[in-house]
Amino acid sequence: MKKTFLFAFVSVFSICLTAQNKVYISGSIQSDMLFPQEDEDIGTGKVTDNFLSNTYLNLVLGSKYIDAGTRLELLNKPLPGFEPNFAGAGLPNLYVTGKYKNNTLTLGNFYDQFGSGLIFRTYEERSLGIDNSLRGARLYLQPYKGVRFKLLGGFQMVYFNYDKTNAWGFDFSQGAVWGSDLELNIDEWMPKLQKKNWNILLGTSFVSNYQPDEDIYRSFKFDTVNNKILAQKLVLPKNVAAADFRLQLQHNNWGILAEYAVKANDPSADNCYIYNKGSAFLLSGSYSQKGMSAMLQMKRSENMSYRSIRSQTGTSAFINHLPAFNQTHTYALAALYPYATQPTGEWAFQGGFGYTFKKGTKTGGKYGTTFKLNASYISGLKADWLRDLDHNPYTFYFTSGSYNPMGSNAYKTKFFGFGNTYYTDINLEFSKKISKDFSLAATYIYQIYNKMAVEGKIDMRLPLSDAIIASMNENTIKSHIAIAELKYKVSTNFSLRGELQYLFKQSEGKYDEKLNKDDWGDWAYALVEVSLFQNLMVFASDMYNFGKSDLHYYNGGLACNIGAHRIQVSYGRTKAGYNCSGGVCRQVPAYKGVQISYNMNF
Repeated sequence: MKKTFLFAFVSVFSICLTAQNKVYISGSIQSDMLFPQEDEDIGTGKVTDNFLSNTYLNLVLGSKYIDAGTRLELLNKPLPGFEPNFAGAGLPNLYVTGKYKNNTLTLGNFYDQFGSGLIFRTYEERSLGIDNSLRGARLYLQPYKGVRFKLLGGFQMVYFNYDKTNAWGFDFSQGAVWGSDLELNIDEWMPKLQKKNWNILLGTSFVSNYQPDEDIYRSFKFDTVNNKILAQKLVLPKNVAAADFRLQLQHNNWGILAEYAVKANDPSADNCYIYNKGSAFLLSGSYSQKGMSAMLQMKRSENMSYRSIRSQTGTSAFINHLPAFNQTHTYALAALYPYATQPTGEWAFQGGFGYTFKKGTKTGGKYGTTFKLNASYISGLKADWLRDLDHNPYTFYFTSGSYNPMGSNAYKTKFFGFGNTYYTDINLEFSKKISKDFSLAATYIYQIYNKMAVEGKIDMRLPLSDAIIASMNENTIKSHIAIAELKYKVSTNFSLRGELQYLFKQSEGKYDEKLNKDDWGDWAYALVEVSLFQNLMVFASDMYNFGKSDLHYYNGGLACNIGAHRIQVSYGRTKAGYNCSGGVCRQVPAYKGVQISYNMNF
């Protein structure tokens, strides 16, 4: 099958080359390398590999009617923190796309998204080790004005192995994902709406995930009479369907999005193999004009983990994506405790407001002043737990072994039932340009971080004992963060940027030397960047812990841009913690060493 696919790929592209006069070639190279070193202070231990790297080579060839592409990945010894099965090397991505007018047909690997991604989103995020592309076929049609239709299906990539028997993933008896999406732009049919600046979009999607049966057992009991073991095997659905409905309105400066998704019962490792259905609802409103913007969002999701492999854990094999309704921070200390979206269920609210005071006013000054306020609050769902299949009530979680939710409709929730607080973030930022060459920004952030819930140490859906609730409250971190950033352009070839940050913990949780020695106490951070000749940057930073570890996490190096090439070399320590993007996180261990990054586009 591998040789057949490669032959077909080369044949189709050969036709493309001979049929078209104009063919373009583009691509990119990305290589992140680490030469690790031992460091007992941060717990790296003995170094077993002297060189680690994640390397990607993308190649795209295009013409008027046909595009083709591939990606080579060399991940034999990946960087620290990636999941054990992530390692490998090969060509996990190959595709050919035929184009005619506004219609396309893709064979091979592809990425796509239906609506906000509540029931379907395939994407690549290298920093998290995520690549959940589908290998199969996708048809995209625009048969009439204002009508867009997608039909797709394939087998999902999970690391380098598509399934156990077929490395190319075309054996759909091992499992498959297929779906369709329809979007209607109503305003394109009605000129009156266009004249009044109305944009109206209606959309609906359907996805189905097929998986073969598995031997997953709820319990084992020994029959003393017949002297044998009685196993209680779960009855698992082979097809799990999900549907999505959305409405998007845009009028002048106003925008509204409402979206609702529902998923059939989907017992999996993520939900302890229960049979409850899943749902998600989000509502978002925005307003913008010159110098001002406002946004308000809410989301309720319940049991919306949706994977192509029911027993998979970690960050792989997700069919859908639940967007995070909280601000993504880029400052080091603000991102020290990032929030990971909880697929088991959550209520999330976010609001933002930005205003720029006009130039020439007392508040705005000569160059203007910008004010931004953002706040988010996320909590769990309040659930009423029922009895399990053995008629045991769920009332003694973590204090009794009598419960077993597997194979049952374990709980009921009310739509407006709010559970324990997971995360709160309130941040206020002022930025001002003092002169033509000097500007500053000041930020204040207040955060509440429920460590045990966000990091998956307990299942927040289950009824908790008083001891567990007390432990959860002890491990909830409340912090105040102050940040100052300054920029100064000395000349065309010389500029400076600096950051000063301080994190004060109002409440820092229960100290456990084995778990969080370097997570105790306040933090300070300083950064200096010097830009030279418009293509060279030298930087140095230090993050210091005032707690039990009393450690410096230092880093320094330089970055250089030469045409299409960019290389960065640095040396320092990296703190253990979470690396997040869009509400998806992975645990990163502490490490120390020389890091080299190389990027090139052509």
